[in-house]
Amino acid sequence: MTALETQFSPSPEPEPPAAPGEFDALTIGDLAVWPPVVLAPMAGVTNAPFRTLCRRYGAGLYVNQMITARALVERHRKSLEMASFGPDESPRSIQLYGTDPYSIGEATKMLIAEQSVDHIDMNFGCPMKKVTRHGGGAALPWKREHYRRIVRAAVTAAGNVPVTVKFRVGIDDNAITFLDAGLIAEAEGVKAVALHARTANQLYSGHADWRRITELKQAVTSIPVLGNGDIWEADDAMRMMRSTGADGVVVGRGCLGRPWLFGDLAAVFNGQQVGARPNLGEVLDGMVEHAELLCAWMDETRGIRDFRKHTGWYLKGFPTGNEVRRRLNSVESLDEMRELVGSLDRSIEFPEGGMRMVRGHSGSSKNVHLPEGWLDERDDEVAMPRGAEALVSGG
Repeated sequence: MTALETQFSPSPEPEPPAAPGEFDALTIGDLAVWPPVVLAPMAGVTNAPFRTLCRRYGAGLYVNQMITARALVERHRKSLEMASFGPDESPRSIQLYGTDPYSIGEATKMLIAEQSVDHIDMNFGCPMKKVTRHGGGAALPWKREHYRRIVRAAVTAAGNVPVTVKFRVGIDDNAITFLDAGLIAEAEGVKAVALHARTANQLYSGHADWRRITELKQAVTSIPVLGNGDIWEADDAMRMMRSTGADGVVVGRGCLGRPWLFGDLAAVFNGQQVGARPNLGEVLDGMVEHAELLCAWMDETRGIRDFRKHTGWYLKGFPTGNEVRRRLNSVESLDEMRELVGSLDRSIEFPEGGMRMVRGHSGSSKNVHLPEGWLDERDDEVAMPRGAEALVSGG
């Protein structure tokens, strides 16, 4: 097993399941979400097949991946495809990205009219260079009035459909934005706010600072505050909500290759113990089902290629060997995948600490790329850089 495979977040002391009446359902406008758990939108991951798989394990709110407002308004084929939902999917929840109030407003109207969405989340947390260098994502809340106009445009266009906002602590430790972002969103009629308790320059490194969630909860008092960051196991959700007062949790990397995490979360919020961890055979069955769902949603060629990135997440920590992993990462058909997984020892037990092994984005902190002069003034009349609205949906 390589050093990367064994990298994990240390396991704190266990938390007891929720006591009767300890937590309330998460209320987002007219939506009542129980347990108070939200699947974070993740580019290339939280499409309809993955949401379907997660929903089978436990209830909650499952958010479609990020859609770029301008691409949606211009009816970009890929964006329209990504904005679709399963026929029985309810509630329909999606994340919207944009830097222009007009595009945000028009895209919001489209999503409601054409996709019958029940909830729109707004992305002000993306830390990636291609987003922040144009003033988008985690960079945008620094410009308070422009951020306010974008939020207002979405809320106005949405009408009775609830809008929520997700953001980070700030750009870095010298440019903190989360309290202003939360208070402005609250004032503009947003129905809940979610904080990823890292700065943009941290990317996904180190540990989330849950104390910031406590600060936000103390400042934003009339709408729910959700916490995001380092929810690897159900115990983490209990610990976050008890220590911060958050009204719900947002789960991102913790469910990669571990969709049953939502079953664990449903158990502890309903006062039950988490069940036994699956052995390799059960994990492989889940892998095959996930691939089958993707192939049915797209076509077999596209679906199996889209699934490849999930292989390492599902097998993280299992001693399956590099050759098998290499071959799984290049499979071209469902039959080839079934044959490969059929050659593995199904009785292998789940790896110790396997839930906490880091999956998805990692790495070290980096300087945030921003437009020239971005930090000079917080309340100036900002002209967004060229290219700010040109991103393709999904990140």
